[in-house]
Amino acid sequence: MPSSGGRVNRGPAAASENRQAILDAARRLFTARGYHVPLSAVAKEAGVGQGVLYRHFPTRLDLAFAVFEENFAQLEAIAADPDAGAFGRLWDRMVRLTVESAAFVEMAVDARRSLPDYGGAERLHALIERTLPRARAAGVVGPAITVEDVLLAHRMIYGVIATAVDPADVEPAVRRAQQLLRTPREAT
Repeated sequence: MPSSGGRVNRGPAAASENRQAILDAARRLFTARGYHVPLSAVAKEAGVGQGVLYRHFPTRLDLAFAVFEENFAQLEAIAADPDAGAFGRLWDRMVRLTVESAAFVEMAVDARRSLPDYGGAERLHALIERTLPRARAAGVVGPAITVEDVLLAHRMIYGVIATAVDPADVEPAVRRAQQLLRTPREAT
């Protein structure tokens, strides 16, 4: 009997494609609608049933960790560069990821509350700690700037994003906040 033209259930053969479709959909929806977007919307956007989503990612945090692990991979690659400019590139990418996907910060906050062993904050701290001394030595940032200062500036930027009434106000405020870490020489 010929097929009716609907989707054919390929079972386990489609598992990796389904997983990637879920990750891609989650990234888009987390970016557009925030971390607390309904998981049913993620499944629908991915073109899979909710059962498939939960088979791959039993919890929202499991899904968020998988999506945002790519963010950490990007940051780790930047921090691995021994160049003194690595801090500036790391900082700019952290900010851009936060602007593009404030859900990343929401996920980290939720993970700290739900999973006491979550190490995301420590990973971010280590990346900054790896690059900041070279930036200070090269005069890219002021000699008194600490890792805690950078993390505070990052939280400030997230606050700007989360509280902006007019989305047009976000970019100028973020640029101003980014400049707080730059030396006068670099800011010009």
